[in-house]
Amino acid sequence: MTKREIPAEGKDVEEWGMLDLQGDLETRHPVPLSGKFIGDLHFTQKDVPVLIIGHHILYGKVVNMEKPFAVLVKNQQKQGDNSIMEDSNQDKKETSYTVTAIIKKKLLFKSRPKPIIANVPKKI
Repeated sequence: MTKREIPAEGKDVEEWGMLDLQGDLETRHPVPLSGKFIGDLHFTQKDVPVLIIGHHILYGKVVNMEKPFAVLVKNQQKQGDNSIMEDSNQDKKETSYTVTAIIKKKLLFKSRPKPIIANVPKKI
């Protein structure tokens, strides 16, 4: 059985943002990027998002999503029991989903990254 939990009246759900990068994000060494530092996100005085990754800079824009996304957390419980169980192959378990956040806006970076070049003095 599956059920969805919708936050009660007066209980706010967090609003998250999403980064939308066009293309691939590659590293020198093939390691998973989960939980790793990727780069710095800044906003200009005109609220233009600027993403700095290594020696590259990307300029983006804030976009309202056509259809908002819901961030869900899956909970599994034994039927008739209030304790949350680990993933096991028992027959009677109840699955519920809790809405933890809503994503209504995304930062879209669709232009090619530009290299950051420091000012190098010319030799005379």
